[in-house]
Amino acid sequence: MTTTLISAADLAARLDSPDVRVFDVRHDLTNHAAGRQAYDAGHIPGARHLDHETELAAPRTGKNGRHPLPSRAEFGGLMAAHGVTPQTLVVAYDASGGMYAAHLWWMLRWLGHERVAVLDGGWQAWVAAGLPTTTDAAPPVKAGQPVEPGQSLAGSVNAQAVLDNIAQPAFTVIDARAANRYRGEVEPMDPVAGHIPGALNRPNGENLQADGRFKSPEQLRAEFADLLGDRDPKAVVHQCGSGITACHNLLSMEIAGLSGSRLYPGSWSEWCSDPSRPVAKGA
Repeated sequence: MTTTLISAADLAARLDSPDVRVFDVRHDLTNHAAGRQAYDAGHIPGARHLDHETELAAPRTGKNGRHPLPSRAEFGGLMAAHGVTPQTLVVAYDASGGMYAAHLWWMLRWLGHERVAVLDGGWQAWVAAGLPTTTDAAPPVKAGQPVEPGQSLAGSVNAQAVLDNIAQPAFTVIDARAANRYRGEVEPMDPVAGHIPGALNRPNGENLQADGRFKSPEQLRAEFADLLGDRDPKAVVHQCGSGITACHNLLSMEIAGLSGSRLYPGSWSEWCSDPSRPVAKGA
């Protein structure tokens, strides 16, 4: 196991360990009930469901994006309620190539929690390996003390920093959305089409092999090098539509050994809510 990914076989071998907590974060941005329905229909034994709309996001104001981050204290309380302690290995999985799992991975790193991994290949890899599933509810756990936010292991920037960066570039923005959304040809989720001026495009699906697992560290490193040239990974900021799929690119850079990039959590949905912010279109 690396610090970022865990295989289905490795997770299966550790599943009964009391210091492992598995979270099912399957989700569908167009059908918010789908994740819970999928969990109820079958999940990894002991896995606990978390909802990206109601539990892993703060209230929306119309100006703070579609998935605004909760406070670190609130998120720490949620993790404690599920029995997570600083010693717990947290494993996240989804059925979407890891994009929701990567978001939970990033949030835990942001909280200061070191022991967190994404199930490589997700639900599909678990089922394909013939490993057990259940419809039973996760067993109750003893809630711990609220997980005190520690020194954050994940950096972030706000909209003002991104705006200032256009005039005086200090970092490079990578947009994880599909190429046609980046170019502004279509926009299925937000009211304005286009991208942040100066942003590069790396659709997060390009991080995966055909079987849904992540590409090798070497291949990811080569592909990000092609995109970024000799830019310092610490001078990279990731964004997407609402801060979720951007974490997939951030995780992929970590897998590739390109550590230290940051997230713009509000992403395009926050950016385009203010008409005074500039919008670019095309390639």
